[in-house]
Amino acid sequence: MPMTDLLSLQKNFIKAHLGPGDRAVDFTMGNGYDTVFLSQLVGPAGEVTAFDIQPAALRSTAENLAKNNCPDNWRLICASHHRAKEFVTGKIKAGMFNLGYLPGAGNKKLTTMRTTTLPAVQNALEMLDDGGVLLVAVYPGHPEGALEGEELVKYFGTISRFQYSIAQFRMLNSPESPFFMVIEKKE
Repeated sequence: MPMTDLLSLQKNFIKAHLGPGDRAVDFTMGNGYDTVFLSQLVGPAGEVTAFDIQPAALRSTAENLAKNNCPDNWRLICASHHRAKEFVTGKIKAGMFNLGYLPGAGNKKLTTMRTTTLPAVQNALEMLDDGGVLLVAVYPGHPEGALEGEELVKYFGTISRFQYSIAQFRMLNSPESPFFMVIEKKE
């Protein structure tokens, strides 16, 4: 029997909400795998904006988008995810956060931080269109990641269930493994 693949599960949530011509945001582009996924889903008529504070992430993502023959529907912004509302106007159908550090980077001390992640998530909720979805992947295997996860779980617990459906998916027998939360805005 196959193991639960959290990445595939995340993508299924996005696919249920996002389609051709929609607008999406990759709030933490990293190496661009989520940016590629979103670009291909929204197609040539759609729009994807991706954020990262590291120029290396923008370079890696641009290479990934080109290598995967993605349509010219994306913008890469070298800025913190908490500034997304400065660059994205209008509502979005989907957003993805992959918190932590840039995979493959030498500096694993440079991570997303609670001080910008919580405002970024709050902004993303305001940007989310009716029937839209946000995915927030948390990596509790490092100290800041564990604290980010705790803060986000606490925050999401305060949000009205009449406006959003919020669920958490994690491996209970592996507490330091990544987990994610899915936030669906009700129509």
